[in-house]
This record gives sequence, structure tokens and C-alpha cells, in this order.
Amino acid sequence: MKLSRTDVLLMAFCTGLIVANIYYCQPLVILVAQEFGLSESHAGKITYLTQAGYALGLFLIVPLGDMFERRKQILMITGVAVAALLLAALSHSFLLLQIASVLIGASSIVPQLILPMAANLSSDEKRGETIGIIMSGLLVGILASRAISGSIGFLWGWRTMYFIAAGICSLLLILMAKRFPLSMPSFKGTYKELMSSMWHYVKTQPVLREASIINFLAFSILSAFWTTMVLFLANPPFSFQTLQIGLFGIAGAAGALAAPLVGKLSSGTNPRRNLLTGLILQLLSIVAFYFTGTHLYLFIAGIILIDIGQQAIHVTNQTRIYALLPEARNRLNTVFMSVSFVGASFGSALGLWLWDKGQWPLFCLGTTAVILLNICIYKFYSGKLKN
Repeated sequence: MKLSRTDVLLMAFCTGLIVANIYYCQPLVILVAQEFGLSESHAGKITYLTQAGYALGLFLIVPLGDMFERRKQILMITGVAVAALLLAALSHSFLLLQIASVLIGASSIVPQLILPMAANLSSDEKRGETIGIIMSGLLVGILASRAISGSIGFLWGWRTMYFIAAGICSLLLILMAKRFPLSMPSFKGTYKELMSSMWHYVKTQPVLREASIINFLAFSILSAFWTTMVLFLANPPFSFQTLQIGLFGIAGAAGALAAPLVGKLSSGTNPRRNLLTGLILQLLSIVAFYFTGTHLYLFIAGIILIDIGQQAIHVTNQTRIYALLPEARNRLNTVFMSVSFVGASFGSALGLWLWDKGQWPLFCLGTTAVILLNICIYKFYSGKLKN
């Protein structure tokens, strides 16, 4: 079957609401620190533990989409997400919250099962656009999660956000069971053979290697920013509360609007040009952050630039790898997204470390160095790859 516009929009809707589970914790770090009597940087561990759990789920679970029927897999994992969110809401210690955070991340990989399903059911000429639309839903979910989480945490406490997220995922279970199409697998081997084949693709597909490395570093920049900006805004000269900090997520909505356009461009003759554009936008965003001072308009401009830049990099790379081997899209996506979210986890830890050592100025200098390294990697592959 081919996907209708309604099918694509529904997938984008579900993708956004499920991926939000990973990011609810970011504006809540201050409230968690207060309840458990921790420093803000120590409480920030839940941000990169959630991302590490996501990377683990990507690596171990997503490949099964090439082996088992995808809709059933999506429903089972969403059920686990409901349980993990409830565990976080009921956590009586920070250790239990950390464990719940890993489980939330691992069970929030459903968008990475929806995307290959959509790619399989889309025509070649529409694939980039379809991925772009679904990625728009994903980005809106990420941005809205921070704004909503900050507001709910401020009004009713951080635990309420996890209870609400569990309720949302429960409703999505019913909706996806009724509306998602069947998507049968193509791989007929064992799980060991399935996992082994991924290393073969890493060795034989240079586009996959480049896309994964660039995404690792790009995600580390984005994640470092969204983790560290909470500490930046919570301290003088701003001293904002959780509600105000969460609202800054709305400023990145321009990235969501850019995703369908990037998706169309990614289906063109030389999609790699989008990567350089995205890297330059990330670099400009850090410049805006460095010179923010007390000028929030520069900070907001930086948020818009960093999110559009990330969309240009991510959607382009994802479209490129989906065009490689249709029968192995889940496995290619596993490599690509596992590496990406290891980068996200690394970025959160890096951002917290830079903040501890030198506050906001060192954060800006450290992330600039990472972006320049990414540009060097792009240039290295430029002479080897055409798209």
C-alpha cells in the first residue's frame, strides 16, 4: 500500500508525541535537584541517561523492524514506555529516577520504527518529502515538550509531567492500533545474523559512515545547548524559573517549518550541499549565544539558527541513508540513529562539564571547536562522495 497524506500526518503526530518523552526532563532538572537535594549539574544526569537509553534501544530493538512486523513492535514498545513513565513519576529516590530515565529513553525509539515504515511505503520521488513531514512532527514534539514540561513542572511539579506523558502514550496505543498499516519484514535470518549485517554495512557504505559521524557531532552540539541553556537561564543575570525556561523551546519552531523543504532538497542531485549549510548555521548560532550577554534577542536568534541547522543536517542525512538499501532500512537507521544519540548523550555530558569548568563562555568556545571539527570531516568526505 502507498501512504496517503493523512497517513503521513498521523505518523508525524505520533512521532512528535512519543519523541517528547526524551526531552520532558530537561526543563525539570532544577525541580528534581531541589526535591532530592542535589546540585543542578548532578541532577542533569537524567538528561544524558535518557539519551543513552535511547541509543541503547536504537541499537538493540530498532533492527528488529527488518525481522518482525513493525506495527506490532511499535505497540509493544509504546506499552513499555507507559510503564517507564509511571516508574519515573513514582520514583522515591534519584537512583530509581535514573533507572526510569534509561528505560524511558530505550522505549521512546518508536519514531525510528515509524520512519522506516513510512520510507518503505513511499515512492522514490516522495520519500524525501515524507521523511521531512514526519521529521517536522518529531521536531515540534521536541520543542513543545520543553515548553509544556516547563509549564506543568512549574504549576504542578515534575512528577505530574510524567503522569501526563504516560496518559498520552496510552491514548496513542489505541490510535496506532486502529490506524497504522501492517508493514511486513524482508529479513529472514536470525537475530545474530541481523546484528552482524549492520557491521557489514558500516564497512561497505561510506555514505552511512559519513552521515553517522556528522550526525554524532551535530547532535552533540544541539544536546549540549538544550541541556546547558537551562543552567544559563536559571542563573544571573536572568534567574528565570522553570516555566520561563521551558517557553524558549517555542523559539525553535522555525526548524520544524524548515524540515519539509529540507526533505525536498534532500531528494535532489547533490543533497550534501545541505550539510554544509546546516553546519554554518550551527556555527552562527554559537556566535549569537556567545555575544548574548543580557540581550535575549540574540539568544532567541541563536535557538532558531541551531534548530534549522540541525534539521538541514539530520533530514538530509536520513534521506541519504534510506536511499542506499531499501531491504535494510531499519538496520541502516539503527547505525545512523544509535551513533546520533550516543552523540546526544555525549553532548549533554560535555555541556555540563564545560559549564562546570567555565560557565557559558567556555560552553560556547568548546562547542565551536566541535562544529569546526565537523566541517573538517565534511570537507574530508567531499572529494570521495557526490551525494
